Amino acid sequence: MNEAQHAVSDKGNQKTWAGVTIGTSRMHRWLIAVLRHTDVRIWYVFAAIFVVPPCIVFRPGGRHIYRFFRQRFNYSPLKAAWKTYANHCLFSQVVIDRFAMYAGKHFRTEMDGYEHYKKLTAGSAAFVQLSAHIGNYELAGYTLTADTKPFNALVFAGEKATVMTNRDRLFHHSNIRMIAVKSDMSHIFEIERVLQNGETVSMPADRMLGSKKSLRLPFLGKEAAFPQGPFSVAAMHSLDVLTVNVMKTAPLRYKIIIRPLDYDKAAPRKAQISQLAKAYVAELERIVRRYPTQWYNYFDFWA
Repeated sequence: MNEAQHAVSDKGNQKTWAGVTIGTSRMHRWLIAVLRHTDVRIWYVFAAIFVVPPCIVFRPGGRHIYRFFRQRFNYSPLKAAWKTYANHCLFSQVVIDRFAMYAGKHFRTEMDGYEHYKKLTAGSAAFVQLSAHIGNYELAGYTLTADTKPFNALVFAGEKATVMTNRDRLFHHSNIRMIAVKSDMSHIFEIERVLQNGETVSMPADRMLGSKKSLRLPFLGKEAAFPQGPFSVAAMHSLDVLTVNVMKTAPLRYKIIIRPLDYDKAAPRKAQISQLAKAYVAELERIVRRYPTQWYNYFDFWA
């Protein structure tokens, strides 16, 4: 485990999403096989002792997270160091949990705001679902499903074959499809097509997906860049928007938090985009302040 699971490239002040899971396909298959017959908590302990410390010391992500706690939360050096360790332990658990799901394991989930999701999936209109690199959002894909409305999730086209194969297997009997994010931006046309069909599109709204268009907004006490694309997509079609965050609350438990983002659909397009972005960032800050150790952006987000 290390921060390469949600790797990004820094190009000036732009944060581009790489999204590839660390490790070879053979390693992934071995981990799935092992998790099928063992308690995930054994591997939590193994990662906390043998994997996390060298990651913190030798990978740049540890320094970025330490500064995150020092500068954004004003923690003392000792408390920031401890929170950095806790953050890496929780991230290792999220990675282990993901492969445990591939192995057939299940986790208990609590819903907060499910009525918002249920209302939109019952209607005929398309809607947009926004996420961030916090918690364990992939678990939402195995929990929030609708029989009547196809769900389309943006995923990195270069993801490891093992991960994609297991996603396909778990999604096989559901109404969930994957849209691969490609460098030629062809995914934009696929997003447009499914929205025209009244389907749901899920996308992260805290990292660039190829486009350089961004909005700078105050976030945790300092301005940060957020991609304009997700908000533009919703505003262009006057769509309802939900944020969905899946936060770990115990070793085998998660809480799915669903909130609608309100904006004036009659306002000029630029104003709609601004209102949506501000509402998203406000909700993201609320969640991060509540679960600071589940912030998994291992780079200088405020660069």
